[in-house]
Amino acid sequence: MTPKTKEKTAVKKRTASAKRKAPKPERKAKAGKTGRGTGTDPKRVAAILAKLDDAYPDANCELRHENPFQLLISTILSAQCTDVRVNQVAETLYKKYPDAKAFAYATPSELEMEIRPTGFFRNKTKSVMGASKAILERFGGEVPRTMEEILTLPGVARKTGNVVLGTAYGITSGIVVDTHVLRLSERLDLTRNDDPKKVEQDLMQVIPREKWIQFSHQLIWHGRRVCHARKPKCTECNLESLCYSKDKTV
Repeated sequence: MTPKTKEKTAVKKRTASAKRKAPKPERKAKAGKTGRGTGTDPKRVAAILAKLDDAYPDANCELRHENPFQLLISTILSAQCTDVRVNQVAETLYKKYPDAKAFAYATPSELEMEIRPTGFFRNKTKSVMGASKAILERFGGEVPRTMEEILTLPGVARKTGNVVLGTAYGITSGIVVDTHVLRLSERLDLTRNDDPKKVEQDLMQVIPREKWIQFSHQLIWHGRRVCHARKPKCTECNLESLCYSKDKTV
């Protein structure tokens, strides 16, 4: 073998060895469904809010109530139930149980029958009675006015807390995130999260605080009347020009 041939063979071996030792490039991790959506440009958000104002200037909570306590109880009952059904139950419920004391010392089996049409009536009975007793024993018979305190009541999470504080007291503690707000916030690309707590935090960063209460009411109204889960009425939607959701029907 000539010197040149030996040199070429050595070079080939070194090259092959280097290729075997070279680390494989790392695969890029798939992007998770997290964070605010890309549609949160302030001008776009302002346009969305303006169109919601045009469509629903008088949007409000559709749970009928005469005081903060009734609103609290109705909101607890509204879990996995429509507001229409809750309002039907409430027509007779608050006549039989007019205040926190009446609910706190109700006969559980009787109360269960009263609220049975709202579903999950056994758990809801425990929550309603527990919240009523806590209001009597720890808050002087008044529904608390802070998120920290209201969250200590049985059956109350942030959604219920925001409904009561915002609607009954006008306190902007956060944004109500129910099934409609969750769905529409994603369709409008205001969030990429699907956890209600994270969605609320995303919305609180892009919606002006003075609009938090009204915004949730308007989005709920829009979800019930136009932007349905299965067949959204995009031809009737005044947000259609701002929406690029994959669920669009036009």
